[in-house]
Amino acid sequence: MTSTAYDVVVIGGGLAGLTAGLFAARYGHNTLVLEALIPGGHLVNVETIEDFPGFPQGVAGYDLCPMVQEQAGNHGAQFEMAEVEGLEPDGDGGWRVVTGGGAYAARAVIVAAGSKPKPLGIPGEGRLEGRGISHCATCDGPLFRGKVVGVAGSGSAALQEALTLAGHVERVIVFNKQPAFSGQETYRRRVAEQPKIEARDGVSVEEVLGEGTVTGVRVRHADSGAMEDVELAALFVYAGGEPNTEFLRERLTLADDGRVPADGWMRTELAGVFAAGDVRADSPGHAITAAGEGATAAIAAHRYLEAHR
Repeated sequence: MTSTAYDVVVIGGGLAGLTAGLFAARYGHNTLVLEALIPGGHLVNVETIEDFPGFPQGVAGYDLCPMVQEQAGNHGAQFEMAEVEGLEPDGDGGWRVVTGGGAYAARAVIVAAGSKPKPLGIPGEGRLEGRGISHCATCDGPLFRGKVVGVAGSGSAALQEALTLAGHVERVIVFNKQPAFSGQETYRRRVAEQPKIEARDGVSVEEVLGEGTVTGVRVRHADSGAMEDVELAALFVYAGGEPNTEFLRERLTLADDGRVPADGWMRTELAGVFAAGDVRADSPGHAITAAGEGATAAIAAHRYLEAHR
C-alpha cells in the first residue's frame, strides 16, 4: 500500500471540507482534500442557497462549491477522488488515512465527510429508490412535469425542495408528520403562498406503493389514526441525514446519532483530528455554518501543527 505524506488531509469535499482545504492551504500547509463522489457534497444539488452572505439574489450550490474548490486550488490545495475506509495512528504522532487505493500520511486530519440522505425506513422505499423515490428536486423534478408528487419532511430542506418542485410539476403534496413545519419562516411563508403546494400537517408516510415505479403512498393521520392511500408519481424524501462516519466507529467515540463530538475549535478526542460540518455533533447544518466550521477546523489544525513541530 502506497503512502503519501501531507501536513493536512481533509476527508470530504463538501463546503466544510473545501473551506477547510482553502484555509489550510492559505496557512502554508501541504493540503489534500479527499472526496468519494463529486466535490460539493449534497449542496451541488441545491438550486438556490438564499442565506449565504454575499449573494443577495442567492447562489446555486453547483456554482458556489466549484468556486470554493477553485479558490482552494489556487492557494495550493490538492484534490483526489477516493473513499476513506479507515483512520490509523502512524506511530509518529500523526495519522494514516486509508482508502481503497492507498494510504495518505497526515500530521493533522480534518473530518468533513458530510452525510447521506436518511431514509424513512418504511416498506417499499428501498425497493423503489431511483424509481420514483428521490432526494433531489433539482435533478429529478423535471422528469415529473404535469404530475403530482409528494415530499416527506418538515424542515427547511423539505420546504425548499417543495418550492423547487412546484416550478416543474402539476402539484406537490408535502407530508409533515409534525403538527407544524420546523423550517425557516421564509420558506414556510412561501409554501403557504404557493398554490401548487398542498401541506398536510400531522400526516406521516407509512408505505410507498407501486411495483416497478412509485404509484402512491399510504399515509397515517395522527389525529385519527386513519390510513389513506394517495396517488403520486414520485416521493421526494427529506428526513434528515446520516453522517458518513462508519470509518471512524472503531477509532473514536461517536454521539448517539453517529456524529463526531468536538469542541468549539472543532477538536475531537483524538489529538490532531478535527471535525467540521454535518459530521460534527450539534452542528447547525447550514451552508454558512459548514463553511465557518471548516475554516475554524483548519485554523485549529494550523495551531496544532505549529505547537507540534
